[in-house]
Amino acid sequence: MQVPAQFQYEKATSVEHALALLDAYGDDSMVVAGGHSLLPMMKLRLAQPETLIDINDVPELARIGVDRDSVTIGALVRHAELLDSPVIGEHFPILHDAERVIADPAVRNRGTVGGSLCQADPSEDLAAVFVALDGVALIRGLDGDRVVPVRQFFTGPYSTVLDEGELLVGVRVPIRSSASAYLKVERRSGDWAVASAGAALRLDDGHIAWVGLGLTAVGAPSFGAPEAEEYLLGGPATDDRFEEAGTIAAEHCSPVADQRGPADYKRHLAATLTTRVLRKAAGRWRGHGNHEES
Repeated sequence: MQVPAQFQYEKATSVEHALALLDAYGDDSMVVAGGHSLLPMMKLRLAQPETLIDINDVPELARIGVDRDSVTIGALVRHAELLDSPVIGEHFPILHDAERVIADPAVRNRGTVGGSLCQADPSEDLAAVFVALDGVALIRGLDGDRVVPVRQFFTGPYSTVLDEGELLVGVRVPIRSSASAYLKVERRSGDWAVASAGAALRLDDGHIAWVGLGLTAVGAPSFGAPEAEEYLLGGPATDDRFEEAGTIAAEHCSPVADQRGPADYKRHLAATLTTRVLRKAAGRWRGHGNHEES
């Protein structure tokens, strides 16, 4: 039976309390929220924190807040809550698309948005989504707050810009007049992605006035596809251009062969899924609702 190494347990009751505990225990401490990523790593001794700081009783981190031009999603918001939110569904259908294919109901009921992003797994679904939406990470430390674009939040596999003693408190996403979608290929329902893609766009007279693209599990730098975005911006929203954007996105990926497939297959998926998700988002913009592109 796999069991974690011994650790001390502390329960935070506010963000300030959590920051104080992080400061007191230093880099030998780790934050736990849903625990679906951290606890398996602890059982395998891949993570051996001396102190676990539980933030589940910090209500200010568990809210979805809406103002005139943005939505703020607290780091402790559960996947299931995001999926059930009508506000999220109205403004960001891409998030509902992604949440439907993240793991299973047991994980979605407990796992958190912040935990997913801070894990920084190369196959993480929400990383690509928030990159496509141009979200910003809201970070707090004892020295104050800072805001980092999600496109700059990830510094490598399982690595983020969070400094010692800092806490991700939420993600802010701008509300735009846009349509969005997410598609994923997985070996079985609820598995990590073999590859996935997310797109958000706005059309103006048949041309792309704004676009965001995110890719998961295919070695896309920081989960993004800026070269494909640049190609698309200002041009007509046609199938030919969507296919070319997929080709460009795939060319800038560096997929790694593993048990989910060879590198060439993943690169092919990066191109195909980028094309399809752009098509699906454009279809939603044009009023086709949840029409699935084949």
